[in-house]
Amino acid sequence: MTHRTRNWLLLAPAGTWFLVMLIIPLSVVFIFSFGERAPSGGVVPAFTFEQYANLPARWTAFKNTMTLAPIGTLLALLIAYPLAYFLAVKANPKWKTILLVLVIVPFWTSILIRSYAWIFLLGGRGIPALLEWVGLEGIRLINTPFAVLVGIIYGYLPLMVFPIYVSLDKLDKRLLEASSDLGAKPWRTFLQITLPLSIPGIATGCMLVFILLMGEYLIPALLGGGKVFFVGNALVDLFLQSRNWAYGSAVAVALVAVMLITVTFYMRLISRLGASREDVSIM
Repeated sequence: MTHRTRNWLLLAPAGTWFLVMLIIPLSVVFIFSFGERAPSGGVVPAFTFEQYANLPARWTAFKNTMTLAPIGTLLALLIAYPLAYFLAVKANPKWKTILLVLVIVPFWTSILIRSYAWIFLLGGRGIPALLEWVGLEGIRLINTPFAVLVGIIYGYLPLMVFPIYVSLDKLDKRLLEASSDLGAKPWRTFLQITLPLSIPGIATGCMLVFILLMGEYLIPALLGGGKVFFVGNALVDLFLQSRNWAYGSAVAVALVAVMLITVTFYMRLISRLGASREDVSIM
């Protein structure tokens, strides 16, 4: 057996899965997007750009997704980075494993149950009731963008913490000691050594959270209450309620295109930041 044959055999399972579960379904959706809605729902073969011309009708869903997904990713990063830094650099080794398990614990419970818990906390008998008790009346939290952001951060925070933690845990502590010995202040050491060397973890965490948020459905449906909805909610409505598969396919294709463009620009930015990381490594 040749080396090339062995490589093909190793790649065959993953390649087959990729072809069957991603390429073929995306191709079907792309073809459907040029069709028309059948009288009883579904799609009939055609070649028209009518569905793409109607995309502005779902502008609100795209606007919410392209606004709240990046904001949610950024807020998750701002909360996750100090936590990951503490776990990797400052935490006592005896307690590190326990603290890491506590970060994972929310994943042991269904996201549906956790979302319903936030519905109660943000509802009229939860936090607003406490605020009213101290004199702040008329504050509404549930079914707002704020509620969706809270659910997003709570649900996806572990996915941001662990990639950053892995990068920081591999950080050569001698670099920090050398920086301190040379008289650098802590904030300067962080900006010139710690942050550049943790860029791979930041990039991975942001990518994981952002891509998943772009297709999020459950959190906006429960915490947004139909008032704050993402493209995922629009797709559920088009495919399952309206049964307009052609239009739903066009919306899905547009979402994938937006994701590809955004991720491409993001990766180029990360590659530029990676150059500074290599400079730090050489030093």
